Amino acid sequence: MNLVIRSLIRTFAPMNIKDKKIAVLLSGGVDSSVVLYELVRQGLKPDCFYIKIGPEEEEEWDCSSEEDLEMATAVSHKYGCKLEVIDCHKEYWDQVTKYTMDKVKAGLTPNPDVMCNRLIKFGAFHEKRGKDYDLIATGHYATTEEEPLTSHLSPLTSRKWLCTSPDPVKDQTDFLAQIYDWQLEKALFPIGHMMKEEVREIAEREHLAPAHRRDSQGICFLGKINYNDYIRRYLGELPGDVIELETGKKIGEHKGHWFHTIGQRKGMGLGGGPWFVIKKDIEQNIIYVSHGYDPESAYKQDFPIRDFHSINGVLPPTDITLKIRHTPEYLPAKLEMTGDGSYLVHAAAPIHGVAPGQFCVVYDAQHHRCYGSGEITI
Repeated sequence: MNLVIRSLIRTFAPMNIKDKKIAVLLSGGVDSSVVLYELVRQGLKPDCFYIKIGPEEEEEWDCSSEEDLEMATAVSHKYGCKLEVIDCHKEYWDQVTKYTMDKVKAGLTPNPDVMCNRLIKFGAFHEKRGKDYDLIATGHYATTEEEPLTSHLSPLTSRKWLCTSPDPVKDQTDFLAQIYDWQLEKALFPIGHMMKEEVREIAEREHLAPAHRRDSQGICFLGKINYNDYIRRYLGELPGDVIELETGKKIGEHKGHWFHTIGQRKGMGLGGGPWFVIKKDIEQNIIYVSHGYDPESAYKQDFPIRDFHSINGVLPPTDITLKIRHTPEYLPAKLEMTGDGSYLVHAAAPIHGVAPGQFCVVYDAQHHRCYGSGEITI
């Protein structure tokens, strides 16, 4: 992204926060650590919190939460800020895990991290401690901006928007696209206007404990735990047939349709690949695959979404850009409203791996403002 655009985005970084009571969510990673540094650098002394959402049997799951907490403690002590551990374990497993397992059992492709932000980081934490603070600061790569409102019919003087980060690889607005308007009002993203390299440089220069830690991958709490093991723990296995779509021939078996998603091209355990998961018959527990490189049947250009969640109440325009997974690319498309919260998406070009249950995250045509997201329902 060029320097002019980055400069414009930086102007929307919150400035008037001197009199605000701020809570910082420390994860033990480099991003949230630099968040604390940035706030302290501005003369602020926020309170720090570590949200505990780890697995029920840590010794079995090889959870890294102990190291995370050690890192968070070191950073908070460096700046003389108190750190409090908030146990959201039950809320996570009652809400996010239930959501995840219900979806995968129904043959869908959920995103637990999206719901973790809405239900835990800006939800359960708010109920326990966040409600006592004006702002909740996190290490998300996202920005916000205020749009002045001139209507005399509204008691509000401005509208807050969730906006993208200048770092397209690290941008996390897609993970925030299900939060509520009141959650966005309290959200503060002090490093959202930075590139990842800048954050790393600051952490190294300031000798922050997590400076050289690798970025976490996958579901927020799993660490080294395999996602399929996570699913197997709750749903077990359900062997079924793998059938070639074009011929109807059985070419193998799977251990449960919930271990596979539309568009998947690895981990099938079939010879003579690559094989692509094209569709799933949930009632018959059959997975249909196609052989060859990117077969046409693995792509979709038109697909429905339902239950569109607008972050700040503004519905998206016809011309949009979108994401269906966490990638740097924003795909141009048109939206056709079909009902209450339902749309048809008409992408400018076929999209690989469109799967039911995924969130379709909607942005303006310039992929700057994020309107929200809806669930793909193919």
